[in-house]
Amino acid sequence: MTQQRQLEELFAEYERQRGSLTDLQERMGRVRGSATSPRREVTVTVGQNGVLSEISFPTGAYRRMTPTELQATIMSSFAEAKEQVMEQAAELLAPLLPAGMDAARMVRGDAGPDMYLPPGGPRMTSAVRALLGLDPEQP
Repeated sequence: MTQQRQLEELFAEYERQRGSLTDLQERMGRVRGSATSPRREVTVTVGQNGVLSEISFPTGAYRRMTPTELQATIMSSFAEAKEQVMEQAAELLAPLLPAGMDAARMVRGDAGPDMYLPPGGPRMTSAVRALLGLDPEQP
């Protein structure tokens, strides 16, 4: 295979992956989670990255709560809705990650830098290794 053909294939793969990332970005932008407190005092809706987008009070039950109780109920519902968003984001991201990478930890920001690299450092496709004159059998 000529170098020109190898470069064309690499560029085609780049374009495919770029399209996948654009699609992922659009899908991530539509992620939403909502949670209603057990006694229906409050409903909290959270968007991408856990950003609070709406608080509503489906019943008048919140009026019988102390400010401290209402705050705790809102925060609990917010945490539940945010967890839904994190789970959805991890589900969207997981198929694009290499084996062994934990999408849930990545989405939550719990992953250290070592998680992003495969054991032994970054890997290159055999086509890139060949173009660079490296042994295609070595990681």
